[in-house]
Amino acid sequence: MTTIFHDQINRLNTNSVKWDGLKNVFGSEDLLPMWVADMDFASPLVIKNSLIKRAEHGVFGYGIPPENVPLTVKNWVLKRYHWSITEEWLLPSSGVVTAIAFSIQALTEEGDQVLVQSPVYPPFFQMIENNNRKIVNNPLVLRDGAYEIDFADFEEKLQSGVKLFILCNPHNPVGRVWRREELLKIGELCKKYNVHIVSDEIHADIIHKPNIHVPIASLSKAFEEITITCIAPSKTFNIPGLQASIMIIPNEEIRTKVQNVQGKIGFHGINIFGSLALEAAYSGGEQWLDELLPYLKENISYAQKFIENELPLVQLIPTEGTYLLWINCRAIGLSHEELMDKLINKGKLALESGIKYGFGGDGFVRMNIGCPRPTLEEGLRRFKHALS
Repeated sequence: MTTIFHDQINRLNTNSVKWDGLKNVFGSEDLLPMWVADMDFASPLVIKNSLIKRAEHGVFGYGIPPENVPLTVKNWVLKRYHWSITEEWLLPSSGVVTAIAFSIQALTEEGDQVLVQSPVYPPFFQMIENNNRKIVNNPLVLRDGAYEIDFADFEEKLQSGVKLFILCNPHNPVGRVWRREELLKIGELCKKYNVHIVSDEIHADIIHKPNIHVPIASLSKAFEEITITCIAPSKTFNIPGLQASIMIIPNEEIRTKVQNVQGKIGFHGINIFGSLALEAAYSGGEQWLDELLPYLKENISYAQKFIENELPLVQLIPTEGTYLLWINCRAIGLSHEELMDKLINKGKLALESGIKYGFGGDGFVRMNIGCPRPTLEEGLRRFKHALS
């Protein structure tokens, strides 16, 4: 067991959404939080040391990103995803959700249709609706315990006048890492019907072997021309509170449109600590990540065995990527309200409700296993107690 991930760190009273926000979200404070996608591990020392060094300077005026940030991002994308990009393609964003909003505003007009694949990360719906666009859904199909894309429905929806497709790869919450052949089919159909793609690849570094992450834009020059790829070190290195992400936009015309949107709302780049953390993560965090991945995979295996042995009516969907488990509780026969009531009031456990993720999420919960093993063990005991 890797010591740095096994240690439990007290996060209470640190203004943590995950730990200190329980009362606002779940109505109770005495819960074990395994909900929001925020790990309970300390970030790599290289990030901490970089921030401490800058903080000790004591002057925090307007900043510019470190000169080597673009090259660092370029090298990371090449090494981890085997995609050769140029530094000119990169635009900063404070987060991937913000990047999705930029993309929607740049590539569509009010009233336009934007396609998603539910169950999916709730801010996809929110950014579409908040920008006065229309949600079109291509629901994922759960077949034999695993999710797949209904391509006949996907093409039909694209034909209906969709302007933009938001891809989630790896998919949150179902844990799929989309295969090359699936991505090729997506890209070819979007190209055929002149639909742009925004690919949320924030979990791209959390891939469990033998699965491999493939950026959809990397598959062809034609796909590069229609795709905005969104990446960030936030999930990978547990620094979402520092708000730093990158948009990879090969098409110059699209890049200019996004820059114009950023200019209209007064976005001037990532803050000085976010930029430093991003550079430190991508330049010096790889060894930490390579130690994290097997720990997470062991956590997944532990949860799988526990659920199989102790909760036979509950089904864990195979987790190919992310540190989030998508758990099917439908066979228990509880309503959504009954399920959440048992988890919160009996099990004293905070999990994400499946209905937040749209059509197909009813009867599911999402569990964050990005935590030390003792926390996971306690969470699973509470899960069993809640449903017993």
